[in-house]
Amino acid sequence: MSNKVAIIASNGGVFDAYKVFNIATAAAATEKEVAIFFTFEGLNLIHKQAMHALPLPEGKEHIAEGFAKANVPSIPQLVEMAQELGVKFIGCQMTMDVMGLTKDDFIDGIEVGGAVTFLEFAKDASPTLTF
Repeated sequence: MSNKVAIIASNGGVFDAYKVFNIATAAAATEKEVAIFFTFEGLNLIHKQAMHALPLPEGKEHIAEGFAKANVPSIPQLVEMAQELGVKFIGCQMTMDVMGLTKDDFIDGIEVGGAVTFLEFAKDASPTLTF
């Protein structure tokens, strides 16, 4: 059985962020090697500004209050936790180029690479998840 968990983050909403970082931190906390490939809107999850204002689905605003009442960590806190646990963050070079973004637009500590970079990690990962 593999000791790797590979995650593709291609969506950029609050719910997507919680799914990605909850799975990543849980896996890393159980001593799994974890990498997340951020592409398209998923790049918002690690963008210095965007990560602080991720959209909620319409009509779900009350859930933000539920997160606060339940003391659920914020997305920036989960990002920090994931990094502290050794989760590898890979920003998609192609998507960054298309969107006119550079590594400086993102949090410190990310790697920038293409699909091949992620696939090299993911080739023997189990599970591989997409959000």
